[in-house]
Amino acid sequence: MKKYISILLLIFTGFIVNAQEDVSSLSSLPEISMKNTEGKDVNLADYGRNDKITIVSFWATWCKPCIKELKNINSLLDDWMDAYDLELVAISVDDSRNAGKVKPTANALNWDFDVLLDPNGEVQRAMNVANPPVTFLVDQSGKIVYTHTGYVEGDEYDLEDHISKLVSELAE
Repeated sequence: MKKYISILLLIFTGFIVNAQEDVSSLSSLPEISMKNTEGKDVNLADYGRNDKITIVSFWATWCKPCIKELKNINSLLDDWMDAYDLELVAISVDDSRNAGKVKPTANALNWDFDVLLDPNGEVQRAMNVANPPVTFLVDQSGKIVYTHTGYVEGDEYDLEDHISKLVSELAE
């Protein structure tokens, strides 16, 4: 019995590692049109073409770690925008039944960054995001340079380390 459990754990671990590799194998944001919370069409790839560092965060209204991560990033965002010339876009993976909760949630949390809707999971599939939270860091040329899955308190400082490193590499 222990042998079978060990084999199953090994197989399961392999799936997780492969999923992580799939997420990090993307090179840039996909050309996909989506709606923002105001109903305006936005092309996701445009965020990679504006000469800014972009943080793309996949989240859902039902995901407590997602909301905690975005709250913590939002508390640092003004400083990051000044120091690193960056932007944040949050992509809600709430399905069509829950999509109506996205704008009120973002408004209640005083989020001033762009919030996009992916109710059919098109972007989520294109970017190989299995479960939120997943955060991508996109450099000024549109290349995805860092990916992080999950959230633990303090991960926002690790993200800032990657942003700072990216900015210092550009300055060289």
